Amino acid sequence: MMMTIYRRFLRMPVFAAFFVLPLAFAGCGGQQGSGPQAMPLAALKLKPEAAVVMQEFPARLEGKVNVEIRPQVDGILEKIYVDEGALVQAGQPLFRIDSRLYREQYNQALAAQHAAEAAASIARLDVDKLAPLVRNKVVSDIQLKSAKASLLAANANVEQARASAQSARINLGYTVISAPVGGYIGTIPFRTGSLIARTGSTPLTMLSDVREVYGYFSMSEADFMQFRRQYEGATLEEKIRNVPPVTLLLADGSTYPEKGQLEMVGGQFDESTAAIAVRAVFPNENGLLRTGNTGRVRLESRFEGVLLVPQAATVEMQDKVFVFRLDKSGKVHRTAFTVSGKSGDSYIAGGELKPGDVIVTSGLGRLQDGMAVKPVFDKAPQK
Repeated sequence: MMMTIYRRFLRMPVFAAFFVLPLAFAGCGGQQGSGPQAMPLAALKLKPEAAVVMQEFPARLEGKVNVEIRPQVDGILEKIYVDEGALVQAGQPLFRIDSRLYREQYNQALAAQHAAEAAASIARLDVDKLAPLVRNKVVSDIQLKSAKASLLAANANVEQARASAQSARINLGYTVISAPVGGYIGTIPFRTGSLIARTGSTPLTMLSDVREVYGYFSMSEADFMQFRRQYEGATLEEKIRNVPPVTLLLADGSTYPEKGQLEMVGGQFDESTAAIAVRAVFPNENGLLRTGNTGRVRLESRFEGVLLVPQAATVEMQDKVFVFRLDKSGKVHRTAFTVSGKSGDSYIAGGELKPGDVIVTSGLGRLQDGMAVKPVFDKAPQK
């Protein structure tokens, strides 16, 4: 190109050459200096921050007390005093079994007791009668000893008769089945006139005391190890006491208004699921929760000095999470990092990212490794 310009320059008049030559060199120099311009994109400089991490676990709910109501005697179900779903108080009658047979058994046992008591009274009279005769040597001592032995036997018969009468009275009392605790009545599979037995496999009903409700859920081994690290305390019991109040999310997505408290972590992992059982307790005075409900228990943890990466500033590929990090020359590099947890709309970044790193937070779909970017700070992250 320079040779062509030089030849033309030789054929030009002198005065024209002074104008053409500078223009030609200017045009040639402009092409050599042009290059790709740095793309202005929103960026974020990472710095240590405080974060609240929320973990949610599927949970099943049970009343604090769940009692199977079963009959203690066999017979015909004569009366059902309550309906399914009813709220009952401790001691309130629930069912009545035909009591006629057991009342007769009690009457017979009571009569046998009275007969035994009468026989014991006669035996005592014999002892009292023979005692002065023996002292006066009217009768032999053997007769008095025999009378005393008869008295002991009569007293034993009284005790046995009283025990039989007491047993019969208890069986008679079992014909009325009362609530051992207050709570809600479950399904009643029997109806009036049904024959029920003590050995039956099906209970009369289930009674649930739901003034407090247990939320049972499971933690994986990884979650449990993180749980042990993030709460203060020398023992697991101390760590449990330091867990902040937990939240219950109901099946419809709403938040239960009462906070709960973590109470128990199981003693061992389940070999089949590699998970450990955890229990939280929630107050339920209004009776909103019932045994059998499901939900999600949310644990909240606070961390200090962590790096937060907006989820909108990340790209997920093949189960890995990436950001576009700027190097000192202003070029971006796709960088994978470990997600240690989530806080709101941000990830808690692992050790791959450091304080002071600058990441691009917008236009991620147009970026490629090595592209030049001009960071623009204080911009909201967007895809």
